[in-house]
Amino acid sequence: MWRDAVARDLEEAGLDVVATAGDGAKALRIAPAVRPSLAVVDLNLPDMSGVELTAGLLALDAPPRVLVLSASGAGDDVLAAVKAGATGYLVKSASRDELLEAVRRVDAGEAVYTPGLAGLVLGEYRRLSAAEVPAEPEPAAPELTPRETEVLRLVAKGLAYKQIARRLEISHRTVQNHVQNTFTKLQLHNRVELARYAMERGLEEDR
Repeated sequence: MWRDAVARDLEEAGLDVVATAGDGAKALRIAPAVRPSLAVVDLNLPDMSGVELTAGLLALDAPPRVLVLSASGAGDDVLAAVKAGATGYLVKSASRDELLEAVRRVDAGEAVYTPGLAGLVLGEYRRLSAAEVPAEPEPAAPELTPRETEVLRLVAKGLAYKQIARRLEISHRTVQNHVQNTFTKLQLHNRVELARYAMERGLEEDR
C-alpha cells in the first residue's frame, strides 16, 4: 500500500514511474532493463535490507541515484544507507511535497536528508576523516576562486541551487556554472562528493 501510494504521488506530479518492486530481488532483476535514473528504496524489505539493495543497484552498469525512504530515523540506519551510496535519506513522516522535492533534488545529484539528519552525516564524515592517516602527504588542492569556494561552502550546508542563488544574489545558472567548474577542478562527480570534500576541509563552517 505504501509503495503504491508513493508511486501514485510521483505519477500525479508528472514524474515517470518506470517500475515498482515489492522486494530487493525483483528490483535488482528489473533495474538493468528499465534503467531508472533514481530508485526510491525502503530499508525494510522481505528478502534483504535496503542497504544491501542500495549497494546492489549502485553496482549495476547504469546505476541509479538512490533515495532511501524509511520509517527509521535512527543514526545507524542513516549512516549505513549513506555509506552504501544513498544520495538522500527521508523519513516516511515527510509530507508529499517534501517527498517530491527530495526526488527531484536527488535525481539532479543533490544530497538530501530529512532535517536533523544532515548534521549526523556531517559529523560522521568528520569522524572518519579525522581517523584517516594518509600514507603520504596529500597533493596541493586545486585553487578555487573566492566565489567558487563560497558556493561550495553553501552546497556543503545542504542548500539547493536556488537557495544559494538567492543568498548570493546571483542567477541560478551562475550557481550551476560555479558548481560545474568546481567539479572539473576537483575531479568530482556529484554533490555528495562535493559536500564531503568541503566537510573534510572544514569549509562548511560559518565564517
